[in-house]
Amino acid sequence: MESQVELKLSVVIPALNAAAVLTETLTSLAGVCEVVVVDGGSGDQTKEIATRHGARIVDAPRGRGCQLAAGAAAANNEWLMFLHADTRMESGWKSVVEAFAADPENRTRAASFRFKLDDDCKQARRLERMVEWRCRVLALPYGDQGLLIHRDLYTAIGGYPAWPLMEDVELVRRIGSRRLVMLPAGAVTSAERWRNDGWLPRSLRNVFCLALFYTGIPPRIIARLYG
Repeated sequence: MESQVELKLSVVIPALNAAAVLTETLTSLAGVCEVVVVDGGSGDQTKEIATRHGARIVDAPRGRGCQLAAGAAAANNEWLMFLHADTRMESGWKSVVEAFAADPENRTRAASFRFKLDDDCKQARRLERMVEWRCRVLALPYGDQGLLIHRDLYTAIGGYPAWPLMEDVELVRRIGSRRLVMLPAGAVTSAERWRNDGWLPRSLRNVFCLALFYTGIPPRIIARLYG
């Protein structure tokens, strides 16, 4: 049973033309005391949908790193949770987050969620298992798994860089594997990108971009290849 206590938590969502997916994401966050939607210049109904669901709107230059940093700066609570606009939280997630935040030792740790896709095909289950392996062995969750972090730790490690891509990998690298916890609650992401691009091509492109990042290629160049 989910806790009825309002979370003292700010959820930050970077958005760009996210009208098709944002309603489901915001609905899954019902009961959170502050949701900040950081808009990067949407031309659709993103802002209207966010306002209708009680979220605060912050405008920022387009680019996920810039938008995430702007949202963190605007948020009012000590616990921050970063979530992509096409990712909804599974039932029961609030109790898991409350338990994590209640432990004082976790102020010096961060947490991410189990990666899930909204598709029943075997390719989706295979990709979920691969991500689980990546998180367990490499301690490398991506932004579509969400990130829960206390503001003091977020500030101490410098926050999100103003990059168009790989900002999530960079922040997790700063946190370090010893301070990263994987929570049992699921973050369900839209599989539309994989369906449109092809499951294997999309996955290989993600791995290729990660490899380029670790060889020192600037994120602005990787972003052009990523599309």
